[in-house]
Amino acid sequence: MISDPRDDAELLALVRRYVMPERRYLKLGGGLLRMQSPECDRFMRDLREDARLISAEEVAQLLEGGWRERRTAAWLVAVSRRTEFRERLGELLPASEVCRAGLAYSVALAGFGTARDADLLVAYLDRYLRRPDLGYDQTVVMGALQFIDLNLGGGQADRFRQPGGLWQQWLQDAPHMQDDSDPAPYFLSLSRRLCAFVDECAEAL
Repeated sequence: MISDPRDDAELLALVRRYVMPERRYLKLGGGLLRMQSPECDRFMRDLREDARLISAEEVAQLLEGGWRERRTAAWLVAVSRRTEFRERLGELLPASEVCRAGLAYSVALAGFGTARDADLLVAYLDRYLRRPDLGYDQTVVMGALQFIDLNLGGGQADRFRQPGGLWQQWLQDAPHMQDDSDPAPYFLSLSRRLCAFVDECAEAL
């Protein structure tokens, strides 16, 4: 069940503290890559500071909210390297209870970058590449998995992307994927750049 800040005073206070300032929730994603200094420096400093200050209990509470709360919480988890939330993010990703949060979950798991994180992304793709009718987070999850593969050398994305594999079938059958080009390289690049942003924030903590 998704908590609504309008019905939960504690959650509303967290939203006002961590989610809403300068509409942070809208900027967490690809928009980060378009920021210029000094805006980017200020945004990174504030995100890093909040990642340091927020408690585990507050993170967990935000992860019970809607897409704005969950997206913000996942980024705070990523920057603070709170791997204790790995399994929770791994549950939220395939549950797909809200839109606009999948990229944040994927970036956090890619930033953790272990074999277990790869397994969670693989489980998502095993499920949702069989559903061409659903345009969920297949592309961003593939990018995150490829990013982990580059660092671990596991090659887990290869079995999806082999000729005739689930990735190719999904691209062919998904009605919303009309472009002939394979989007996987773009989403690998996106994962790499967003994880580099996370690393820069985390290194200063």
